[in-house]
Amino acid sequence: MNTIFVILTVLIVIACILLTIVVLLQNGKGEGMASNFVAANQTFGVRQTADMLEKVTWGLVAFVLVVSIVTAFTLGRPASTEDYLDKIENAATQQPAFPSAPIQQEDPTRE
Repeated sequence: MNTIFVILTVLIVIACILLTIVVLLQNGKGEGMASNFVAANQTFGVRQTADMLEKVTWGLVAFVLVVSIVTAFTLGRPASTEDYLDKIENAATQQPAFPSAPIQQEDPTRE
């Protein structure tokens, strides 16, 4: 495999893990995990923490989207169907090499 493909795939996996963590930290309809971080709420305020988490979420989503598209282009060009059709047509027109018929010999027991 291509080295760039592997590096980009690892970056996507790391970004997805971070995205999962950030989404879990956000406030839901009820109480979210963000309410457990009292020090952050006192320092930044509840609204600012939620805004920051939302910006990080959208940034990670955009990162995963862009890197996924770039990763798709690093795989290279797949073989076109014309290549396969040419191979099939060439195989159909070529005659297999059959061995020639055995030479008829006289009966070796009669001399």
